[in-house]
Formats: sequence, C-alpha cells, structure tokens
Amino acid sequence: MTAATIHADIAPPRQGRRVLFWLAPLTALWLTLNYWQPLIQASGVPTSASRLFVHVMIALGLWLGLERTELMPRQRRNVWLAIMIPVTLWLALIWGAAINGAFRPGASPIPLIPLAIFLPVIIGAPILLRSKRVGQVLDAMPASWLVGLQVYRVFGGIFLVGWARNLVPAEFALPAGIGDVMTGLLALPIAISLASGAAEGRKAATAWNVFGLLDFVIAVGIALMITPGPLQLIVPSIPNATSGIYPTVLIPAFGVPSSILLHALSLRQLCRRAA
Repeated sequence: MTAATIHADIAPPRQGRRVLFWLAPLTALWLTLNYWQPLIQASGVPTSASRLFVHVMIALGLWLGLERTELMPRQRRNVWLAIMIPVTLWLALIWGAAINGAFRPGASPIPLIPLAIFLPVIIGAPILLRSKRVGQVLDAMPASWLVGLQVYRVFGGIFLVGWARNLVPAEFALPAGIGDVMTGLLALPIAISLASGAAEGRKAATAWNVFGLLDFVIAVGIALMITPGPLQLIVPSIPNATSGIYPTVLIPAFGVPSSILLHALSLRQLCRRAA
C-alpha cells in the first residue's frame, strides 16, 4: 500500500470530522435561537429562504449534470425544462396552499398532508427511476452532489424546538427531529467520503440513504397514528399545535416527498456506479 493510498483512506474521515465540528454547533445555535425567539420561525423567512435555496441548487445541479452528458444542447435544455417546470409548479402549489391555510386541521374533509406526501412519490419515483435521460444525468453527475444537498435536513430540528415549547408531542417530535438532524449533519461528511473515492464511501452513502428513508417511514407513520382520524392509534399528551400551520407544514407537505425522491435518485446513482 502506497503513502498516497493511505492518505486517500485517512483524509475523508478527517475532513468529515472537521465539517461536523462546525456544522453541529451551528445547528445547535440555530435551534437555540428559534427556541428563544419563536418569531423567527413564525415569520416564515427561514423556511422560505431555505426552500428557495434548495430549489435553486437542484436547478443548478441538474443543469451542470446535463452539461457533463453527451446530449446535444437542445436535448439538455428540454430535459432541464421537463424536470424543473413540474417541480417548480409543485412547489408553488404546495406553498400557496400552505399560506392560504389549506392544510390546517378541519380545513378540508380530505386529509391533504398525507396526500401531499404520498402522491408526488407515487407519481414521481417511477418516472425518475425509469427515465433514460435521468439515468444519463446521474451517470455524469458526481454522486456526492445528491448526498451533500440534503444538509438542509438539519432544519427538521424545528420539531425539537416545538417539543421544547410544548407545541409538538414528544411521540412525534423526538424521532422526527432527531432523525432529520442526524441525516443533515451526516450529509456533508458522507458526501466528502464519497467524492474522495474512499473504499467505504459508497457503502456509507448507501447506508445514509437507507437511514434517511427510514427516518421518514418512522416520522410519517407516527404522524398518522397521532393525528385525529380513522388511523389514529395514539392520543398524545399534548396536541400538535403546528400541524398544518404555515410555515412548518411545508416540511411534511413538500420537504418530505422531495427528500424521498432525492434519496431514491441517489440510490439509483450508487447502484448504477456499482454495476
């Protein structure tokens, strides 16, 4: 084993730890500020800014990935528009509905939040996982991009803030908030390991994707069990005061399904690289 190989194996873990050393305290500071100043989250500014930032990064990453392919310029433009137009309209629809109170408890006889979570995944996952063009983009795009992008999951820690302020039941806030924060904190270290070509990078990225998806399975399952309705199995000690309320509702109504699709794309990309 050469010195260069040893360095390649050791450098990613060191870089990942360095990222955690500054990302973890910043996340803790952000959650503390939201606890002491609840108007920060209630204003909707952090949620709006983070969601727009993620949307721009997806658009930019998709375009850069397309430029790495062998597609003609017109084909690249058409693929970019075919993906970004529906995603933008989807975001605008959910955002407008959230602001107008469509997801508030009792606002509709149909449970809109579960519909907002599952319908995009049911429609989008088969399209994205079977598309030849999307496969070409994934082959050309660095695998670390889709992993590192989900650092925004640390903002799911807002559920922990709600629990600390007796606004969100512990039955939901603790598993959902802790799972989201852990997924977000690990996103950049895993992306660094994956980008370095370290031997364990792909395995770690696969495990991270599975963990992120399990976090949603647990969080969504608990949310359905504590929400009043035919599926309620648990009566929480306190009602979920933020359920269906803007801006927090954007997390389950848009953040959850979009993150599930990103996990699915990342797993497809990793599988294609392994094959």
